[in-house]
Amino acid sequence: MVEIGFDLSVDEFIRVVRGFEQARLSDEVSERVEKSRAYVEKLVDDDNAVYGINTGFGKFQNVRIAQDQLLELQRNLILSHAIGVGEPFHTDVVRGMLLLRAASLAHGHSGVRVKVIELLLAFLKHRIHPVVPSQGSVGASGDLAPLAHLALALIGEGEVEYEGVVKPSAVVLAGLGLEPLVLQAKEGLALINGTQAMGSQLALLVADARTVLKTADIAAAMSVEALKGSHQPFSEAVTRVRPHPGAHKVSQNMVSLLAESALNESHADCDRVQDAYSLRTVPQVHGAIRDALAHVTSVLEIELVSVTDNPLIFADEGRVISAGNFHGEPLALAADYAGIALAELANISERRVEQMLNPSLSGLPAFLASQGGLHSGLMISQYTAAALVSENKVLAHPASVDSIPTSANQEDHVSMGTHACRKARQILDNVLWVLSIELASAAQALDFNLPLRPGRGVEAVHRRIRADIPHLERDIYMKPDLEKLRAMVSGGEIVAAAEGAVGKLH
Repeated sequence: MVEIGFDLSVDEFIRVVRGFEQARLSDEVSERVEKSRAYVEKLVDDDNAVYGINTGFGKFQNVRIAQDQLLELQRNLILSHAIGVGEPFHTDVVRGMLLLRAASLAHGHSGVRVKVIELLLAFLKHRIHPVVPSQGSVGASGDLAPLAHLALALIGEGEVEYEGVVKPSAVVLAGLGLEPLVLQAKEGLALINGTQAMGSQLALLVADARTVLKTADIAAAMSVEALKGSHQPFSEAVTRVRPHPGAHKVSQNMVSLLAESALNESHADCDRVQDAYSLRTVPQVHGAIRDALAHVTSVLEIELVSVTDNPLIFADEGRVISAGNFHGEPLALAADYAGIALAELANISERRVEQMLNPSLSGLPAFLASQGGLHSGLMISQYTAAALVSENKVLAHPASVDSIPTSANQEDHVSMGTHACRKARQILDNVLWVLSIELASAAQALDFNLPLRPGRGVEAVHRRIRADIPHLERDIYMKPDLEKLRAMVSGGEIVAAAEGAVGKLH
């Protein structure tokens, strides 16, 4: 059981979102939320103008709303703002949005009732997933359109996915005995002011990147062995004199994966002085990517325990502050950084593929085909990798450098953070394919070096691949095998095989 309202880690986020672990409010958190709500109700009774409570929104901030229209005001806000378009977000993203919205409200600075948070958590428990279009947010005032679609389901409007079928929210709620919310003053605004579409996507990206980073080191180690590259660049002495933490971790991984290599011993006296950069600089490039993603993770960890509402309610201080915590700039910049870093992972991977497929560079059969000419081998897999790498270069252009005014220029600078997060996910998906192509190439190349055995970790991964995907003797329809290999990568099987042989990788 994950308790929300104080701290929320990436691991806890994943346990709830993907592991379907339940989340709850502690009594202490519930009391804090109710205290904040009581203060909002006092403001309503006092009838002083307070933004978002008894005024309009955005450019309508100076329009006073009568007390008997306050409930209609909040409902209208959700209905009018739920105008996103495009393909719906994946279920994981929606579950993350539900959790993060609940966690932000649970800090007690939004003035909602406990029942609002409890319904969000009930959606998670019963696996009721609002249909949330992925396009329409400019990243300030938060993810308005996506969160409005999320809130729409809470009030019994719109559609949800339940048990694999898209149905009207009202029908699903009635079937489970759950009452739709009748939004009170401030509650509609509190549900949609925030960065939860950005935050959910970035949290999932960070979690998935952990496996991808380890897999990239494994693929590089396999390529080094396949190409009979030197192990010296991975010496501890190298990173000792340039001590970036990511480079040190990658070097340690490479040493572990390459240990006890008969292949390395076989070319100890060769006349090659230095390997190509894509082999020799794995610690420096992969390490820099790790350091970039470590920074992204640190930004995300702050966001997971933040309040991104507006206005903010400080009941203990008797204050309501209109400010800008909904602005997605911290996540926008972090997501762009993540996308750029991950794109580089594919860039260098594709170059190692070329090293293995090009006979003038590899000393191996051209395109790793047993009978070149009659068979093309893995020739076109490099084309595909090159296409994905080039696509990533377009996607890596930062979204956060853009801004366009909204709400009649009241909201005159926005983050485009949701765009940045969506692009980073596309880049990661492309990276998975490129790494899969490198693994397929390296496994094929290692076959040509038999009976010489590679390093212990490399050999374990090679065996795991060959358990499901045979050596390519002749041209076949290869896409099913590549899809199978990609599933091994994304499912963590490649990492598990390596770690089973050499212990935990960094």
